[in-house]
Amino acid sequence: MVENVSKIIECSNNIFNKGLVSGKAGNVSAKVDENIIAITPTLKSLNNLKEDDIVLVDLDGNCLTKGKPSSEVKMHLEIYKKRKDINAIVHTHSPYATGFSFSNKKIKRLEGFGQINNEYLSSIEYEKPGSSELAIKAAEGLGSEDVLILKNHGVICIGDTLKEAESLAIFIEESSKTQFIALTLNSIK
Repeated sequence: MVENVSKIIECSNNIFNKGLVSGKAGNVSAKVDENIIAITPTLKSLNNLKEDDIVLVDLDGNCLTKGKPSSEVKMHLEIYKKRKDINAIVHTHSPYATGFSFSNKKIKRLEGFGQINNEYLSSIEYEKPGSSELAIKAAEGLGSEDVLILKNHGVICIGDTLKEAESLAIFIEESSKTQFIALTLNSIK
């Protein structure tokens, strides 16, 4: 359990330092076992979290430690229930990918991070952050994919490990940045 907590802290610091989250936005979780997840707290920056900040919850959302889990805990739990094959979730508000989520443009699935099954990254329409509606739609929207764009909100990346989910979040932001630059250059006359 301590290993998962330290990996959540490391991942949280990494995505904060890379600018994939800012302020008190974003959240990270990992399975401790089949029935318990460790998740970042609500209303705290992902920068410089401590072990005591990480909250353990069961799959029904009951807190098993002190502290208050991320406001997106329902979304994490629904995804884990639907996707038994994953062990980690990283939810970012990275600027380029989130910028695309506020536009009518889709993000292409570029080579460099696994097999391309669909031309564009999957997305779902906006639902209020922290809501049960968002949790259900996000779990359904992921399907068998490893990334989901939340319209007007951000990005969810999943993986077998936190490192895998974190690496995917970084890759999606870099892909979004490349596509933004290409769209901008192509619009110049």
